[in-house]
Amino acid sequence: MPVQTTTHLNFRGDARQALEFYQSVFGGHLVVNTYADFGMPAEIPGSDKVVFGLVAAENGFRIMGYDIPGRTEGGIAAPGSTHRENSVTVTDQSLFVSISTPTLEELQGYWDTLSTDATIVEPLAASAWSAGFGLLTDRFGVTWSASVAAE
Repeated sequence: MPVQTTTHLNFRGDARQALEFYQSVFGGHLVVNTYADFGMPAEIPGSDKVVFGLVAAENGFRIMGYDIPGRTEGGIAAPGSTHRENSVTVTDQSLFVSISTPTLEELQGYWDTLSTDATIVEPLAASAWSAGFGLLTDRFGVTWSASVAAE
């Protein structure tokens, strides 16, 4: 029996913007439910924030997100940092989101859009293990590992 995993990201107030951005990159449909949708009175601060968010695309891309109650500083929770140092990638982040595609052309399309206002950690280029590999941290603090799937 197959098992499906879906990355679930916890944001500090901007889950809706992040999910809308990821939908613009990967396509699919967007579901956003707010705390108010689930019964929180509208006058309570944060009732308009995301308690359940999902982007699901026909190409298999799925990601979920929500806003941590009371957090408004933006970005992913406890983002850490990822950078290159002495020819190696150094990170204290607890996770990356990894995507792979069958062709470099398809990956390049996602990369070009994801890289808008992002910090490029490793430019998308051929590597010893892939026709294309790159790392970037998007404007929401999420680091993406992108590669062409090995044949």
